[in-house]
Formats: sequence, structure tokens, C-alpha cells
Amino acid sequence: MRSVTVRKGEPIDRALKRLKTKLDTEGILEEMRRRRAFESPMDEKRRKARSASKRNKVKWRFTNKEEIPASSVTPAEN
Repeated sequence: MRSVTVRKGEPIDRALKRLKTKLDTEGILEEMRRRRAFESPMDEKRRKARSASKRNKVKWRFTNKEEIPASSVTPAEN
């Protein structure tokens, strides 16, 4: 079970926010929502395909930074 220790003088709201953030980053809340109702095998495949697509977009965005070769850059005209 995940837990958050409340620091001295810290508002409860802040501790709850830290707990929610922790649960969200670990995917616990999403899994709880998903397990509430039956999910057909086709729906599961669709969900996994959508999440894979999102992951790949983010991955591609940060890994495909094309550098412009020096030969294709035209020098500034004076």
C-alpha cells in the first residue's frame, strides 16, 4: 500500500495532493478505474493500441531530433 507521511505543519490538502500524484504516476488510479467494469478482449486491444500509440509519439518526439547537416545550411548573404 502506498503512503505519504504528513510533515510537521503541512496542510492535509498538500499531503493528499502528493499522494494523488504518487498514485497517478504509478498508474494505480487508472488501473482501479479500469477494473471497475468488465472490459471485452476487443476493448482491451483498443486501449492497449491507443496507449502504445501515445507512448510511441512521445518517444519519437524526443528521439528523432534531426540535426541539419552543415552542407545544407546556406551562408548568410552580406
